[in-house]
Amino acid sequence: MKLFITGGAGFIGSNYVRWALSHSDDEVTVYDALTYAGNLATLADVEKSAGDRYRFVHADICDLAALEEALGGHDAVVHFAAESHVDRSISGPEDFAMTNCVGTNMVMQAARRLGIERVVHISTDEVYGSVPHGSSLETDHLEPRSPYSASKAGSDLIALSYYTTYGLPVMVTRSSNNFGPWQYPEKIVPLFVTNLLDGKNVPLYGDGLNQRDWLFVEDNCAAVDLVLRTGAPGEIYNIGAGNELPNRDLTDKLLALAGAGPERIDYVTDRLGHDRRYSVSSEKMRAMGWRPERDLDEALKATFGWYRDNRWWWEHLR
Repeated sequence: MKLFITGGAGFIGSNYVRWALSHSDDEVTVYDALTYAGNLATLADVEKSAGDRYRFVHADICDLAALEEALGGHDAVVHFAAESHVDRSISGPEDFAMTNCVGTNMVMQAARRLGIERVVHISTDEVYGSVPHGSSLETDHLEPRSPYSASKAGSDLIALSYYTTYGLPVMVTRSSNNFGPWQYPEKIVPLFVTNLLDGKNVPLYGDGLNQRDWLFVEDNCAAVDLVLRTGAPGEIYNIGAGNELPNRDLTDKLLALAGAGPERIDYVTDRLGHDRRYSVSSEKMRAMGWRPERDLDEALKATFGWYRDNRWWWEHLR
């Protein structure tokens, strides 16, 4: 199969590129605008090892002509390209509406015109909004509460409308918080790890009790790949690890890995509109045979070690 991966130079996208190349004989084209979180250094090892099975195209998903030219001849699209940081969406929401909504529409339009056989749109558990109790189902209504999550909810609806209206075989995945290698050091895990490696304190929002479900990126890649190959068009698939944890407890785990104590925490003013808790039910994915492979503590230790050993990749980004 010939895969077309948008946003493949970013965090989850680049990990999926490696997953696809190492678990199949597929050919992969990465299509990426290389904005601040997209980095060709992230794919340097892939370029060396994959040979003719890998190709890179530097272009924007909002450019329909460029999309159609690059997409021709492919069998499937995995659409990771997005603006994804909540804090940045609060200070600059227009970029999120453009990339996540307009860009997704362009991807779907190009895929429809070219008769692409499978399209996976990558989304987030944040579209469900804050969940005080229980876990969100794929059929639950959406209550996004930030410009980021609102733009992702909009992009989900745009993608699914192409299935309903045109019959484009679209599937949507909504994952919980990913962490792992190659993540730009602005999200909590890489930010805190790199701060600790540099001898700095870590900035924890509010009271630290906002709760998230932490999913190792390789486990998410395995789930996305399963949806790509066996998922049903028009369906939504939640991907969660069941590692629900308050941010303060996550911080304690990272402090322990660095041999540091709670004195290294700086409590800072909470994020505007900060959702208290996310949780998704992954029963639908588990019924397909998927399970997260990595224990949370093991995966956090591996992630900490990766940033410790790969300072060359992240130090200049800070």
